[in-house]
Parts: sequence; C-alpha cells; structure tokens
Amino acid sequence: MTHLREKLDAIYETYNIRKYVDPDPLLFLYDYPEVRDREIAGLVAACLAYGRVEMIIKTVGQVLEKMGRSPFDYLSDTPDETIDSAFRGFKYRFATDRHLSNLLKGIRQVIKEFGSLENCFSAGVQRKDETVMNGLCHMYQGLNQTGQTGHLLADPQKTSACKRSHLFLRWMVRKDAVDPGGWEGVSSNQLVIPLDTHMYKIGKLLGFTKRKSPDKICALEITAGFRKILSRDPVKYDFCLTRFGIRRNLDMDELSGFINERVTGQPPAEYATGVADK
Repeated sequence: MTHLREKLDAIYETYNIRKYVDPDPLLFLYDYPEVRDREIAGLVAACLAYGRVEMIIKTVGQVLEKMGRSPFDYLSDTPDETIDSAFRGFKYRFATDRHLSNLLKGIRQVIKEFGSLENCFSAGVQRKDETVMNGLCHMYQGLNQTGQTGHLLADPQKTSACKRSHLFLRWMVRKDAVDPGGWEGVSSNQLVIPLDTHMYKIGKLLGFTKRKSPDKICALEITAGFRKILSRDPVKYDFCLTRFGIRRNLDMDELSGFINERVTGQPPAEYATGVADK
C-alpha cells in the first residue's frame, strides 16, 4: 500500500491543480466567497452534473445567473410563485421546471428550518459514523419534502451510488488547491467516492471492487480501498484520477499503464462497462 500511495500522491501533485478544473461544474463554486452561497450554488451545480459537460456548464450558469450574486438571499427573499415564474420552461434532459423549482424550494425550506444545508446534514451524521450516509439521508429527506425533485436528487436509501450527492460533499468538505471546502463540521474521513464511469474503471483496476455494476455497494467498496491507503481522506485522489478519461489530453489507457506497470506489475485489467451518474 505504501508504494501505491506514493504513486497516487505523484498523480495528485501533478493533476490536482486549478488549471485542470475547466471544464467542470466545480468552477462555479469559486465565485462564492460566502459559504452560505457556495453550498447552494454547489448543490445546484452537482444536481445538474450529468450529461455532456458543455451542456452542464451552460445550464448551471443559466440557473445561477437568475439567482444573482447571493443564492442565499435569493431563496430567502423570493416567494414560490416568483421562483416558478423565473424558471418556467426550464428543461435539461430528465429535469423539468417543476423539478428545479421544487429543488430550490426544498433548499429554502431546509435553510429556514436549520439555517444552512450544512446544519441539516450535520443533524443526521455523527463523528462515530464510518461514512456520510446517515447525514446524506437526512439532508435528502429535507430537500425532497415534496417528492417532486425528479432525477435531480438520488435517494441514498436506494441502490444508487449517488455520485452527484457525494461530489457535492467532496466539494464542500475537502479543502485543497481544487476543492474549496467550507463545511468545517464534517470530517473528510467519512466521505464516499463520487462513483462515475471513470472511477468505476479505476476501482476495478486497483482491485478495490469486483462488482458488476457501479452501485452504492460498489462506491462503498472502492471508498474502503482508498481508506486503507489514506484513512483520514479516502476521497483525496478522486479529482486527479478522474481527469484521465475526462480531459481530452489525458487518456485512461495512460493511467492504466502507469498503475499496472509501476504499482501492480500486472497487465492492464479488462474494464467493465457501466455508467454511474446518479
């Protein structure tokens, strides 16, 4: 494990830098110095982070633009009918204007009840918990009180890997050159890997999972594998590793060869196919 950590740290030092963020909806979080605004912008960006990255960036930008410089103030001061009117006609793949409006109203309700998204999340998780799953379930219930947020929110009590929810938590809990952080009361050692297609392949390559599909159990298994390498921060390598296969100039085969040749000494593993963007 020590040798593998050295190689992963080398990849982290090379690719976990701001210039590799673009294109990524994480970009939007850098525009909000206030945590109360950043967590709202981050949740909106994460909920819409599926499909072609160009369309994700365009859609998130349009939504946040309508909310002005302070999403917190917008949701605090804007009545239901005005939110419905502002986003009437919205459509992004599976998401409709009704889904988006109900998500925004759910955020407002959580803020009204708990003061912030972080407080809502923290009310459901304890330091002794191994992962963030209890907090995520609690926050989901608060945000989805209408039951009409559609595909924008994945239910963590079901089998979904909840990739976008865990991506949001990574952004808000971790703090380094890429992740802006802001949630001081949540521990990074409880985070779960945001399991997308790229991390699914990497997890299989590293021998962390043999699951046939990238589901919740698979995400927890891969997280457990990384926890053996770095228990205090198992999601540390998520951003730098998933640049391979996302950015056009970084090829997944290059990463596969690097890990196999210099860490495992085995020939490249056969990749299973699957999409984990829920």
